[in-house]
Amino acid sequence: MVESLIGLPAPDFELCDQFGQKHRLSHLRGSRAVLLVFFPFAFTPTCTRELHEIGAGGEEFVNDQVVTLALSCDPLASLKTFAEREGIDHPLLSDFWPHGAVARQYGVFVEARGFANRGTFLVDRDGIVRWSVLTSPSQARSADDYRAALARLV
Repeated sequence: MVESLIGLPAPDFELCDQFGQKHRLSHLRGSRAVLLVFFPFAFTPTCTRELHEIGAGGEEFVNDQVVTLALSCDPLASLKTFAEREGIDHPLLSDFWPHGAVARQYGVFVEARGFANRGTFLVDRDGIVRWSVLTSPSQARSADDYRAALARLV
C-alpha cells in the first residue's frame, strides 16, 4: 500500500527518460527532493493533462530544491514520441522492462492490467518518502496537492 512507504527510505531505481538519459534516485540524495509521479499511459487525456500541468508549473516542480520525475510502463520510444508531440521537456521515465518493476516497488503496479496506477510520492533530500497520494486510473491528481506537500517539505 502507498501509505506504508511514508517515513521509509524510497526504493532506489535507475531508469532512462525520453532523451535516453539515466536517472538514479539515490544520486539525488543530499541535493534535492524528488516528486515521483507514476502515470498509467502516454497519449491518454488524463495523463496528458496532468503532465502538462506539471510542465506549466515550471520552476515550482523543477528547481534547486526539487526535481519531478514522471514514470510509466510505456516503452521508451512511446514516451519519446509522446513528449515530442506534447512538448513535454521534463523527464518521463520508462518502467517498461522488467515490466513495472519500479511501480511494483512503490505498490502502484496494477498486475491485472499491466500499468502503473496514479501514485505520487514526495521523497525528501535524505531519500525518505514524506508524502504520497494514490487515485484511480481515471481520476486526475491535483497539482495544488503537490504544491502544498512541497511547501511543507522545503
